[in-house]
Amino acid sequence: MKRIFFPLIIAAIVLMAMKTDKTAYRFFDQKGKKSSYEKMLKEAKEADIVFFGELHNNPICHWLQLELTKDLFEEKGQDLMLGAEMFESDGQLILEEYTNATISTRNFESQARLWPNYETDYKPLVEFARENNLDFIATNVPRRYASVVFREGFEGLDSLSSHAKFFLPPLPIPYDAELPGYKAMRKMGGGMGGHGADNLPKAQALKDATMAHFILENLEEGKLFIHYNGTYHSNDFEGIVWYLKQSKPELNIMTIASVEQASTDELEEENIGLADFILLIPETMTKTY
Repeated sequence: MKRIFFPLIIAAIVLMAMKTDKTAYRFFDQKGKKSSYEKMLKEAKEADIVFFGELHNNPICHWLQLELTKDLFEEKGQDLMLGAEMFESDGQLILEEYTNATISTRNFESQARLWPNYETDYKPLVEFARENNLDFIATNVPRRYASVVFREGFEGLDSLSSHAKFFLPPLPIPYDAELPGYKAMRKMGGGMGGHGADNLPKAQALKDATMAHFILENLEEGKLFIHYNGTYHSNDFEGIVWYLKQSKPELNIMTIASVEQASTDELEEENIGLADFILLIPETMTKTY
């Protein structure tokens, strides 16, 4: 009896320990089945472009962005390129000067219109690019031009100077107001009055189109481009991905979406299919701001 009883005690202790483990994240595939970082990494290595859709204030997203970038660099070396929503296209020169070690950290950080959470969340990526001599592309539209579209619609862009249009995709910008993401945004903006509800998704589309444009402008054959953006910009293979596919449907694009749930045991129905891989994080996770 003693020989049987002791292993049962050990088994019970192990099971209790497993039940008390806290999961910081899980990966699921597009169909909602449990997956892993290793499977995601394997597919990322084969892609032309990887979109890491983040929750801006989530530390797990930012940690895994850096880890994925490091792992892809191990495989690709100088054939890895970085790009981000967090840097606007008219800031490409100063971002390039910094990653090329031409200007100081002080000059860069005082002049680059950095996001408030740059120090904790994006600086590690920029420093990694600088240390390893990797291209880092500022892909987003200057926010002042998104504001123009929010006020005046796409027509407001026509009056911009030729120099200003250098920081935009070619005009006129294709726009499908029936894409579910833009329809949902229009519904969210329904209380704005005037043209606000219609122009809110148009301003979003300008951002998506601009990011797609500068990714394509800088993407080199044989290289892998990893792009960091709010998950809404690439969820459901819409947003930036839709614009890329309009220009180059043959691109091999892999997307990662980030979501939070009360439980990380299973992916909730509404989050299934958001991306090739869904990063699930407990909603109680500490925020960076």
